[in-house]
Amino acid sequence: MEEYALNDIVEMKKPHPCGVNRWQIIRVGADIKIECTGCGHIVMMSRYDFNKRLKKVLERAEQEEN
Repeated sequence: MEEYALNDIVEMKKPHPCGVNRWQIIRVGADIKIECTGCGHIVMMSRYDFNKRLKKVLERAEQEEN
């Protein structure tokens, strides 16, 4: 299972109709909310569906150290 976190940039199995296949994770919980980096469209799906549709993590977000 792929590990991902808030603000990571991910690639999904199918590209968005705008032609871009880069999504930023903007919410992580029981549901995952992702935003298209091309047009700004927001999609919310269950964690199960997200895990099925995720292809790979392209960029990891910088983790803040406290």
